[in-house]
Amino acid sequence: MSYSVGQVSAFAGVTVRTLHHYDRTGLLSPSGRSHAGYRLYGDADLARLQQILFYRELGFSLDETAAILRNPQANALERLRARQRQLSEEITRLQQLADVAERAIEVQQTGVSLTPQERFDVFGEITFDLSYATEAQLKWRHSDGQREAMARAAGHTKEDWRQLMAEAAAWRAELLAAFDEGEPSDGDRAMDIAEEHRLHLTRWFTPCPPDMHRRIADDFAADPRAFALVVPPSQQRPALAAYLCKAVHANASRSAGSRTTSEEDR
Repeated sequence: MSYSVGQVSAFAGVTVRTLHHYDRTGLLSPSGRSHAGYRLYGDADLARLQQILFYRELGFSLDETAAILRNPQANALERLRARQRQLSEEITRLQQLADVAERAIEVQQTGVSLTPQERFDVFGEITFDLSYATEAQLKWRHSDGQREAMARAAGHTKEDWRQLMAEAAAWRAELLAAFDEGEPSDGDRAMDIAEEHRLHLTRWFTPCPPDMHRRIADDFAADPRAFALVVPPSQQRPALAAYLCKAVHANASRSAGSRTTSEEDR
C-alpha cells in the first residue's frame, strides 16, 4: 500500500517540509511516484521513517542517523550506548537544576519584605547574591544549623535586621582596623574579633560551634560572594578574607585549648 506525503505527514506527526528535506538529503526517499509525479511512500519507507524519528527523539543529528541506517550493526549499538550515557548525565544535570530552582524559591521567600530603599537603608552595600545563597542551601540542606538559620532569618523584623546590620558594621570596622594596623591573624586581637563574629552568628541565626565557624571562614576565603556578605567589595583589602579565615581557625584552636585546660582542672 502506498501513502502520499500529506498522509504520511498527518499520521507520523512531521511536516511535509521535513519529509521533503529527508528526500533531498537522501535520508528517506519515497520508493514510488504517482502518475502525476507526487511522492508515494510504501511500508518499507514508513518503517525507515519510524527509525529516523526514533533516533531524532534521542537527539541524534541527521548525519548520525544516516550513518546508523547505512550500517546498523556497525554503528547503532555503540552510538546508542554513548547516547544513553549522555542522556543519563543530562538527567542528573536537570535534576540538579530542579533542586537549585527549588532552593532559589525557598531563598527568595526567606526574610522580611523590604522596598528597594528600605533594603539599601538596612543592608547598605551588603548585597544578597541569590546564586551563592542557593548554592549554600544545596550544600548545607541536610544541616540542622542551616535550617534553623533560615527559619530565624525568615522571622527577623525590619528592626531586627537594622540592629543586626549595625552590629555587623561595628564588627567590620574592628576587623578592618586590626588588619590595617598589621595585627597578626593569630594574635589575641584578631582572635577576639573572630570570636565576636561567631557569637554574632549564634545570636542572630544559629549556634555556631568552632568547627562550623571554621567551615564558614573557609567559604569566605574561597568564594568572593561569601566574603561580600560580611565585607562589601568597596571595603575589602587584598588578603583580607584569608586574614579573617586564619583568625577564625586560630580562635577555634584557642577555644579547643581552653576546653582541654578546663577539663583538666576538673
